[in-house]
Amino acid sequence: MLIDFFFTLKDAKIPVSIKEFLTLLEALQQNVIAASMDDFYYLARLTLVKDEAHFDKFDRAFAQYFKGINAAFETNAAIPLDWLVKRMERELSAEQKAQLEKFGYDKLMERLQELLKEQKERHEGGSKWIGSGGTSPFGNGGNNPEGIRIGGRGGNRTAVKVWEARAYKDYDGERELGTRNIKVALRRLRKFAREGAEDELALEATIHATASNAGYLDIKMRPERKNRIKVLMLLDVGGTMDEHIERTEELFSAAKTEFKNMEFFYFHNCVYDYLWKNNRRRNAERFPTWDVLRKYPPDTKLIFVGDATMSPYEILQPGGSVEYNNEEAGSSWLARFTSAFPKFIWLNPEPEGLWQYRQSIGIVRQLMNHRMFPLSIAGLERGMRLLSK
Repeated sequence: MLIDFFFTLKDAKIPVSIKEFLTLLEALQQNVIAASMDDFYYLARLTLVKDEAHFDKFDRAFAQYFKGINAAFETNAAIPLDWLVKRMERELSAEQKAQLEKFGYDKLMERLQELLKEQKERHEGGSKWIGSGGTSPFGNGGNNPEGIRIGGRGGNRTAVKVWEARAYKDYDGERELGTRNIKVALRRLRKFAREGAEDELALEATIHATASNAGYLDIKMRPERKNRIKVLMLLDVGGTMDEHIERTEELFSAAKTEFKNMEFFYFHNCVYDYLWKNNRRRNAERFPTWDVLRKYPPDTKLIFVGDATMSPYEILQPGGSVEYNNEEAGSSWLARFTSAFPKFIWLNPEPEGLWQYRQSIGIVRQLMNHRMFPLSIAGLERGMRLLSK
């Protein structure tokens, strides 16, 4: 059976050798793992895959070959309560969803004010009142093409405003990277120069000077070689970005290592009139966006990191932020950033194949002059190449 598995990996263009395959067989003979499909997966990946870049290919080949051989869960495994609760929510067909009306931003806000005055009790499963599990544009847990989420968790990503106190977590800048390739890709942006005090031994110059001085030692010093690139990184945090925390932390940690002259700020969904550096104190310690725009020189490399997944109102409409009534549209602030820093890109952790299905991503791409790249090794290399021109 495993011989066919070996050829499946070869067909998937994974550079696996006979020696590595024999190592896997020897490990199985020595019973180094339990009789578990999960344990076998990790053992096979450890022995057969030499480069993290091939992990995705290995996962697809493994799933293709072993599909159906073993159940994905134990027969006596407990079903999470959340799964059962989810089944109780209304499930609408595509035709029913198409019939739901979009109110528009201004009408939504007016209707919410009316309901707050009229409604006196809890509602569930309806289409009018503030409640849960229905088709009303106000509440949570239901279906509506655009609405205002009040309480509960989001699921359909159609809320144009969120009525709750939201807490985000800082990205970990000390995280151990799962792949070294991110650092390699970021190094395309480095630009070295020797400036400052001469405190480093210039070995070649010292050898030439000593030889020219009839063998008498003539020590030459030089300034340390430093990366002079200046980077400003603006990171989307919270909401749909929670699905991409691990990859964003890897990027953030690598960038802090590679770019000594890097500043960063957080925003949520789209940039508005203020940014912050500490998510626990984001309501107390805010940095006016105008100050950020004026503080850094025009040759600073600007990198946005975010999935650009939001309501279009958040980008195009004054007051469209899900958290407060912003006076100016997010698109105005994005235009100011791209004007202040001509070298800019947007890194998107969402799979590139999904971009065409997100209206907001299309809008942001256009505002970014199509300088949006996937947060992958290939995407990073393309982005760094553009910034370095």
